[in-house]
Amino acid sequence: MPPDAPNTEDGDIAALAKGGRTNFIGFLLRLVARIPFLFIAGRLYGAEKLGLFASALVVVELVALICSMGEKRGLAQRLTEGEEHAQTNLVFDGILLATIFSTIAAVFLYFVPAPMFPAGRYSEIDRLIVLTIPAYALTEIVLAAQAYKFDIATTVRARAVVEPWTISIMAGVLWFWTPEDGLTLAYILSIYAGLLTGLWTFLKTYGLPRGWRPRPRYMGRVTWRALPLATADAIEWGTRRLDIFILGLFAAPAAVGVYYIAQQVASLPQKLKTSFEPILGPVITRNLAEKNYAAIARQVCQVGFWITAMQAGIALALGLPGEAVMGLVGPNFVGGTGALAFLLAAEVVAATAVVSEAALIYVARIRNLWISIGTIALQAIVTIGLITLVERLGYGEPFKAAAAAAGLMIALGVASVVKAVMLSRILRHPVNNWRWAVIWAAAPAILVGFFVTRLPEWIELAFGIPLILATYGWVIWRRGFGPEDRILFRSMGGDKVAPEKPDAV
Repeated sequence: MPPDAPNTEDGDIAALAKGGRTNFIGFLLRLVARIPFLFIAGRLYGAEKLGLFASALVVVELVALICSMGEKRGLAQRLTEGEEHAQTNLVFDGILLATIFSTIAAVFLYFVPAPMFPAGRYSEIDRLIVLTIPAYALTEIVLAAQAYKFDIATTVRARAVVEPWTISIMAGVLWFWTPEDGLTLAYILSIYAGLLTGLWTFLKTYGLPRGWRPRPRYMGRVTWRALPLATADAIEWGTRRLDIFILGLFAAPAAVGVYYIAQQVASLPQKLKTSFEPILGPVITRNLAEKNYAAIARQVCQVGFWITAMQAGIALALGLPGEAVMGLVGPNFVGGTGALAFLLAAEVVAATAVVSEAALIYVARIRNLWISIGTIALQAIVTIGLITLVERLGYGEPFKAAAAAAGLMIALGVASVVKAVMLSRILRHPVNNWRWAVIWAAAPAILVGFFVTRLPEWIELAFGIPLILATYGWVIWRRGFGPEDRILFRSMGGDKVAPEKPDAV
């Protein structure tokens, strides 16, 4: 276990709360950095170029995630089972595997670029986007290694500061030099900047390996063991990109570009739940080693409520003034407001599935994989069905985008219910992060949002969003948060606890 790991359940909650605070700060930083990128990408590059760019990202990031071999969540278990002095070597085993697989994948896609560019329109610079596959995969691993040491600050620096600000600044600068390829080059630079940020801290924490050499048999076992987790990771990530792929088959590139912007806005609250995963992993593996299933159930419910509460507030703040938010990118993007609303709702209902899966990957890896496969299959069926219905009714491109987002929301809602029920049966303790206080807090926030949307757009954005958040936050604090919840907002002065070495798994 990491040397600063908590040794009691209260310490586990304190560690989770610390990660939550750090990640909420990261969310705010990401929000500030993302706004310039959305403005620059929408105003300078336009919806059509954004659509082509988004189609390439779907393939590149999915392949990179698969090539990381599930280490984003699986590394914690490997480090828990390994010896303390061999942790650096275990991480480098994962790094070597990811480098081999991602290099092969990058070379293949460079010479066969059709999956990235289904419209058949790309330049030689656009093909270089495959260079990000190894960097993206390695970043996942080094950040997971830091998270095992309960270091979430590095993830925040890399993902919420360095990457978004690099792509925002470089997209603006490169537009004056190469407006056709600026987005691609800016993305490449941002991924490598994030990797260097993660590597700098990783090498200071773990150092270089000692006496390490490739072990083909062991790495083969790691690969075989990681396949279900890597597949589940790819499928979970794919549910957030399948809608873009399907929409690209039924709609014009400009419509895909509008949807991409809506997805980028909606992905902001998504980072709140995905960034809890690295902290949940070490805590869950320690409690599994001690067979403390009741603690796992409580921690999953606790973190699930934190995520649901925060995401609901953010969804209301961004969704109620949705036309103004989308209009900030450009007048041609206002048609994506309906899609934005469904995407934000999807992130709220998905919270239960994410925290449940954080435990299921260790206690029911194969069954979790089958549920994930069923989820993405359901999403494909529902999305195609809804888009086809919209077409038959004669509605335009904005309604197709909304249908794609609605398909995602329905699939994630079903997955949340199924995974929570399965986990509760395995742990023999209830798993339910829903509290009616969320509704109590949402009601006055919606009322405030109704009046705010009657104001000029600049007031709606500058003052309306904070007012909606403040209204929601005050009510959820008063009606929904108990003492165990408010630890999320305490200073870290009392969070530090003595380390403890767990029993062997």
